[in-house]
Amino acid sequence: MVFTPNSAVTINAGIPAECKQFNDYLATRSYVDGYEPSSRDAALYSHFKKEVNVGQFPHVARWHAHIASFSDSEREKWTGGAATSTPTKADDKPAAGGDDDFDLFGSEEEDDEEKQRITEQRLKDYAAKKSKKPGPIAKSNILYDVKPWDDTINIDDIEKAVRGIQLDGLIWGASKKVPVAFGLNKLQICCVVEDDKVSTDALEESICEFEDLVQSIDVVSFQKV
Repeated sequence: MVFTPNSAVTINAGIPAECKQFNDYLATRSYVDGYEPSSRDAALYSHFKKEVNVGQFPHVARWHAHIASFSDSEREKWTGGAATSTPTKADDKPAAGGDDDFDLFGSEEEDDEEKQRITEQRLKDYAAKKSKKPGPIAKSNILYDVKPWDDTINIDDIEKAVRGIQLDGLIWGASKKVPVAFGLNKLQICCVVEDDKVSTDALEESICEFEDLVQSIDVVSFQKV
């Protein structure tokens, strides 16, 4: 059934077929076009009398009260200023098939396409939002044994050199001297690295670059945290 903005619809006298159809239609949606108020809500509202029989047309009553809660200026924004709260005269009927005709209910195919479009857009928005959400930062806790060449090398010098390696995502932790044999000590030092920022191979190479102090380096433990 096709309604025109210039056709006044009486909804409080009897049970017009138009109103019953509109009431059934609104049972599954909030607005004429589904989820957002549109020009068709504003245009049709201007032709409805204020007295709505809630018992006969509860969905129409609910829709009418909701649309009425908007100001005229707000409803005009839905139509670009074309909507008005004053109904036109009943004898001002446009020619059949004129540009002022609009389909109140639309086709089922149009409704399905619109629902599908909205659903797809919401899924895209959710996926985009989820992809931007930062996840947990992967880190590793590493314990190194750093061995000197001989007992003439000061372990404190090795520790100072090692701690001098500063990288984004690297935090040095506790350390201690560990006896090896015959008065020889080694440096045992731990650190925490962010896996995405620090290459452990590169870190170990950096430690071994202190070739006057460091003979070798061993990984005592390597744990994800």
